[in-house]
Amino acid sequence: METKYFNDAIIGNKKMTVSFSKNGELLRLFNQAPDYKQFFEFFHTGVKINDSALIYLHNDINNNFRQFYIDGTNVLTTEIINTYFNLKITQIDFVLMKENLLVRRYHFVNNNNIDLNLNFLTYSKLFTNINNDACGLVKDDALLQYTHDYAVCTFAKEKISSYQINNAAESIMSGSVYGKDYVGMSPDSSIEYDLGVLKPGEEKIFNLYIYVNNNEEKNMLNELDLEIERFRKIDLKKELEDTKKYWRKYLKDHSNIDFKDKESLKKIYDRTILLFPLLINETTGGISAGVESDEYKTKCGRYSYCWPRDAAFITEALDEIGMTKEAEKFYKVFCKMTQGRNGGWEQRFYTDGRLAPCWGYQIDETASVVFGVFRHYQKTKNVKFLKDCLKMCDNAMDFIEKYVDDVINEKYELQKSYDLWEEYEGITLYSMSAVFGAYSAILKIYAEVKGEYTNNRLKIEAMEKRKKIFEKREREVKEYVLKKFYDDDKKSFVRNTDDRRLDISILGSVVPFNVFSCKEKKFLNTIERMNMTLRTYTGGYIRYEGDTYNGGYNPWVLANLWMANYYIEAGEKKKAKECFDFVVKSASPYGLLGEQVNNETMQPSWIIGLTWSHAMYVIVVNRLNELGLI
Repeated sequence: METKYFNDAIIGNKKMTVSFSKNGELLRLFNQAPDYKQFFEFFHTGVKINDSALIYLHNDINNNFRQFYIDGTNVLTTEIINTYFNLKITQIDFVLMKENLLVRRYHFVNNNNIDLNLNFLTYSKLFTNINNDACGLVKDDALLQYTHDYAVCTFAKEKISSYQINNAAESIMSGSVYGKDYVGMSPDSSIEYDLGVLKPGEEKIFNLYIYVNNNEEKNMLNELDLEIERFRKIDLKKELEDTKKYWRKYLKDHSNIDFKDKESLKKIYDRTILLFPLLINETTGGISAGVESDEYKTKCGRYSYCWPRDAAFITEALDEIGMTKEAEKFYKVFCKMTQGRNGGWEQRFYTDGRLAPCWGYQIDETASVVFGVFRHYQKTKNVKFLKDCLKMCDNAMDFIEKYVDDVINEKYELQKSYDLWEEYEGITLYSMSAVFGAYSAILKIYAEVKGEYTNNRLKIEAMEKRKKIFEKREREVKEYVLKKFYDDDKKSFVRNTDDRRLDISILGSVVPFNVFSCKEKKFLNTIERMNMTLRTYTGGYIRYEGDTYNGGYNPWVLANLWMANYYIEAGEKKKAKECFDFVVKSASPYGLLGEQVNNETMQPSWIIGLTWSHAMYVIVVNRLNELGLI
């Protein structure tokens, strides 16, 4: 049983998030937020037909698959046809909107000319702690698997016909469930349901429920039987229709572009709108960078956290589609609760606000938040929001001031910070551009909120004093960038003070941070060199010269959308559209965007459903639409 790493489809209900393979295998299930807990290492389903061996639904050699989202929803359909038995299985996965409940609805159709006796089996293995501290038991005709932190309950309306608690992996692979142990101190278990005989032409529906309970109570089992009883009484047909209606209305409420006949563009845009609410912590406003599927970090790299930098740009996309409340919550709740006493933000956090594994402060994280606050204001014109965030931004500028002072005065040992790609510790053009953007933003914030303090002379005087300091700093940062990051021999800007290679993130100095004009000759020279050195034969852009991450030479979705954004700013519509079209071609069949694009296959590579990629897509689409190019 091989662990899968790449999501093909993602569904949820704003609290529970579930990811699947293209064959309908449940990869990961999360509750509260995509970084909170990944419950299952495996959750496999299968059928035994007559006296056959177990047929795994997601990978049997005789199974043919077709998968699709039900139009305009976060409801996933996987059609499975077993050609050996001529059995059609339609699997519909959806999460109830008001419950921590995943429903897996199976519709069996016997297209054979003989009777088919069906047994349905599951094998599930929990993620546990280092001590393998987990338990499984059968209670109230339900499989309960739990650890110290959480419980997962798998059940149906039908009675369990047999089960194996404890070390179920070997038996399930042979298609046998021995009925071993009522209680087992093990993370893996199997259950079996006898679905009876399906005659030729007959149909049968079987519903499997998966309920998650985070262990906030001292005894999570006390009310479980009542919960199971309640869920079994739910009208699932109605719940399915209500779920579809909810997401279709949600999509309609947030769709702001008429794509006419451009279905490929619309598919990505619609999927983005439906993806965003699954990645935002409703309580804190923290935004996950992506739905993780590799806890061992062998294939992906832990993207499920909230990077303040990523989120600051994602909020711009949220504003574009009318999710302004969610964007505002990120700043007013999440950013306030995660800001350090020194005014800065560390590299990344859990979406509930707790510090995630990280290496400390990264200057572009802090600068991007201040920049994002003003960008959000530009969309909403809510001065009260600016006033509410003023103290937070002032504290952030104190942190930035110390960094810039170290940089300008060459106190290198004090100001080290990782770059945008989190590979190089030093001074980079992108980071300094973000800092410039923060200074520009805070000056504009002061100008907008000044009228709110007409009766507070001391506050006005304090802002005026800081304004003069920050205006000077803004000039100093630009001078520093021109002095340190332009290479006369190469006739282009370079990535950092020690490494003179080209880097696509240099574009940030024009869009969005506006250190330079897009028409400035030095920058035009840089763009020319980027097209010679960073563009692959497929037309996509890599991150930087000699990039070896994940095998190297793969274009990045962000890189191409940044370049599209630059060309829009420069008035080069045709080139902007070319960069954008590359991204459209790279999307998954379901409209999901990856972090990277495989340069050979043009398919998404590495993590799929990267939030920042989708956010940048929304931003570029809206700009192209304003120009009449959509």
